[in-house]
Amino acid sequence: MAYQPPLPESLMIPGPCGSLEAIVEAPANPIAITVVCHPHPLHGGTMTNKVAHALARSCNECEMVSVRFNYRGVGNSAGSYDEGVGETQDALAVVRWAQNRWPGLPLYVAGFSFGGGVALRTAVQTSCVGLVTVAPAIARDAPPQQLPSCPWLLIQGDADDVVPAATVTDWVQALIVKPEMKMLEGAGHFFHGRLIDLRQVVRDWLMRHL
Repeated sequence: MAYQPPLPESLMIPGPCGSLEAIVEAPANPIAITVVCHPHPLHGGTMTNKVAHALARSCNECEMVSVRFNYRGVGNSAGSYDEGVGETQDALAVVRWAQNRWPGLPLYVAGFSFGGGVALRTAVQTSCVGLVTVAPAIARDAPPQQLPSCPWLLIQGDADDVVPAATVTDWVQALIVKPEMKMLEGAGHFFHGRLIDLRQVVRDWLMRHL
């Protein structure tokens, strides 16, 4: 029988500067929560981005709740762009909301591109037990003051023309705490034609850590 994803629930979550638009997809008996952070809002990034959607679906397939949300100023979310600082506060507010709705479930955080930086900063400020960053835009985000102590997966395409693979590799090599890094051969920044592969990598990693 083909996998049937959970029905999406559209709602508004209280945020630091007003309500944040969100999509929640929750299996009947979830075993964990993942908050998914989308790419750059000034370059068309929203919670419906296909890589953010792929991250959410991978989590659902592992019986995890996925919570995608629009940063401040995106879609119907209140506020305006805040250079990653306010967007991280938005993510932290969504984490608190999710933990209140599903108390006791382990928390994971995931993000793509600009959202990778948001997810990284969120992970070090929460009780996160797992972090997934896809093509994180580390060239545009200063390295965090702290690095996550939880398991961390970093997925990168070696043909990325937005966040070059060499830049990410050099950054990872300089870190004291290193992620598990998976390089997808031939994949560009938006993983055109490679979303199935991306989902498989995320699923495999999650199943090892859940």
